[in-house]
Order: sequence, then C-alpha cells, then structure tokens
Amino acid sequence: MKKGRQSYLREVSDQIKSKEAKDYVSVELDYHIKQAKKEWINKGLNEADAEEKAVGQMGNPITLGQQLNKLHRPKVDWLTVILLLITLGLSFLPMLSLNNNFSDDSMNMRYYSTHKAIFVLLGGTVAFGMMLMDYRKLEKFGWLFYTIGIIILLILSFFPTHFVNGISVIKVGPLTIESLMVIPFFFLAWASFFNDIRLKIWHLSILFFVPFYLIFTIPSISTAYIYGVMVFVMLCWSKFSRKTILKTLGISISSFLIVCIIFWQTVAPYQKHRLEVFFNPEQYPDSGGYMILLLKELLSKADWFGNSMTNEFIPEGHTNFVLVSLTSYFGWSFAIALVLILSLFVARIVVITRNIHHAYGKLLLIGSIALYTVQLVTNIAMTLGFFPLTSMSLPFISYGLMPTLFNAFLIGVVLSVYRRKDLVSSCFITN
Repeated sequence: MKKGRQSYLREVSDQIKSKEAKDYVSVELDYHIKQAKKEWINKGLNEADAEEKAVGQMGNPITLGQQLNKLHRPKVDWLTVILLLITLGLSFLPMLSLNNNFSDDSMNMRYYSTHKAIFVLLGGTVAFGMMLMDYRKLEKFGWLFYTIGIIILLILSFFPTHFVNGISVIKVGPLTIESLMVIPFFFLAWASFFNDIRLKIWHLSILFFVPFYLIFTIPSISTAYIYGVMVFVMLCWSKFSRKTILKTLGISISSFLIVCIIFWQTVAPYQKHRLEVFFNPEQYPDSGGYMILLLKELLSKADWFGNSMTNEFIPEGHTNFVLVSLTSYFGWSFAIALVLILSLFVARIVVITRNIHHAYGKLLLIGSIALYTVQLVTNIAMTLGFFPLTSMSLPFISYGLMPTLFNAFLIGVVLSVYRRKDLVSSCFITN
C-alpha cells in the first residue's frame, strides 16, 4: 500500500508522547524525506514515485516512532536539580548563625525564617517554570526584552520612590524593584543579539553603552559590573571573528577607563570613600575601614569547626557577608565545602555547554556561567579582602528575594536548554 509523506509523519508522531518531540521529529523527518525525494527525482523518477521511494527508505513508521520516542523525549538534568535542592536547603543555615543576633527578638527571627522559606519556594518555582519553558521561543523577543530593561532603568533613574544606601529603587507594596531586576531581560536580549547576523559590532556597541550608562546614573556599580562582565563574556563566544572580538574589547576597555575617570569626578562621596578605604582600611578604623577590619578579625578567629556560641554581631551577616557568618559559626571546613558545592554549578554548566549545538542555547549557557560566576567569585573575594566591599550576594545562600529569584532563573534556563538538547533539528543547523 502506498504511503504518502504526511500520512507517514502522522503515524510516526502518534508513537511520540512529548509534544515538543513530536514537533521536532516531524520537522526532522520531513526534511530528510524531502532531501531523499530530490535525490530520486534527480535519478529520473517522477514526483509521486520519488516520494514513495523516499518514504519507504525511512522504515516502519511505528517502530521508528517508538525508537524516536525513547531517543528524543525531553530530559531532566537531575544532577543540576539535586545541586539546586541541596543549595536551597543549605540557604537556611545562615538563620542559625543569625540566631544569636536575634536571641532577644524572636519575632525578628521568625520574620526572617518565614520570608526565607517563601523566597526558597518562589525560587524553586521559577527554576521549575523556566525548565518547562521552551527557551527557543524566547530568541525572537530579544528586542522586547531589551526595551523592557531600558524602561525599568529609566523609571529607576528618573522616577524612584525610595533610596536604599544611595541607590534608587521602586517600591510597589511589598515588592522592591531594584537595578538587578533588569539583568535577566538584558541577558535574554544579548543572547538574541549575538545570534543575529544582521547586527554589526557598532550596533552592539551602542546597545551595550545605553543601559550601561543608565545603570551608572542610578547609581549601581555592582549591577553595572555584573552587566559588563556578562556582555563581554558572551561576546567572546559570539559569531564574530577573534580579531573583531579583540579589537572590540580593546576599544571598549579604553572607553570604559575614560568613562570611569569622568565618572569618578561625579561619583557620590560615600562610593569614593568605599574605594579609598579598601586600599587603606587602617586609616579609617572608625568609619569605612571598620567593616573591612571587622571581617578580617572574624575570619582570623574562626577555626576549622566554628564556634556556635559566638555572640559577635556581623552587619549584613545574612546578605553580603553571609560567608563570614557561616565561617565564624560553622568553621572553615564548612565554608570550603559550601564554596565547592556552589562551584559545582559552574562545572556542571560547562559540561552541558560542550554538548549543546544550538547557537542561541549555547549563548544562554555562556551567559548563565558568567552571571553566576561573577557573583560567586566577587562575594568570596570581597569576604577575603581581595575586592572592594560592594552589594554582591553569595548565590542562593544570601538572604533576599531578588538574588534568589535571579539565580533560580539562571539555573532554570540551564535546565531548559539541557531538557531540549536533543531537539535541535539538523535542517536548522545546516541552513
């Protein structure tokens, strides 16, 4: 019995459970049947006979469909999921180290613990939601994501409702919108831009400096730092040649240094002071240098297994300096183990990236590595005194809604790319 191409594709698709896999297999098989059909036509067969021959080459549709169902069903990267669950569980440990600080205020302790549980639950939901979302559908919305990011920055720059440590924020009920919120939008936008062959390097330079300038006007140096690292790391893995990338990096770094010199003349006094005391904290023991000296003292007192009876108060011990709190309370052994666990995310994403052949998906993974690593390395370096004190969270461990959601979003993107790593059609790769 003659079997047409569409009938054959339907029979194969009926054996596949996943809708995403159905779509992938239909596109892939249709492409190969058409290619085989062309070959038979070139050999002298008419169109109908050529299609019949091409379909026959594919084999039994039911058997093929069952095989493809096993091969191409969406996958879950259980190693990353387990790492995420372990890390989210460990994120409650700072509550124990803060217990001494709140010993006289049980209401405060309950407040932080309850909110931490909510943040973790929301973070897990975001990661799971992003995993289920098909990341490939986001590529065409690059300009929309970029526009949303610009709008948020403009509102933060010109219409803030509050200021926290000199940085403008917008408070809408219990929700606080800060500059870090724009990074996921620009992250998705730049993955799309770097995969768009129509955009030239000078286009991308303008697209980079507009939000970079707006972030500085907020002003949020830490967000500008994260944004800059993300874009430049993604640039190094983009479609441009090595020569173009090196030339662009040289021009950008030179321009950045000039902007920094100009910006230094207008920067807020407290931000200048923060950088000055980093180099000479001993000269400012009663002001900006106090925190640096305190961190050094606390870390020097910590032993390998900690001291759960310590009553030392640590400012921001549950946010930016959470690693100091944990080291003081649980010891250096725990701190080193925690850093190793957090570093496993980077190692795992690197391994996944090597097996991804979809250009947009690979850029998303590269951007995720950059965004996650810059937080991890900077927070550790800041804690150990190798980096100026700034607002930088330890991924998943620091208290706060935005940092938790931000990093959960990154891991969710990684899980989404991994889930569909076998669902990239060769017809899209070759064309």
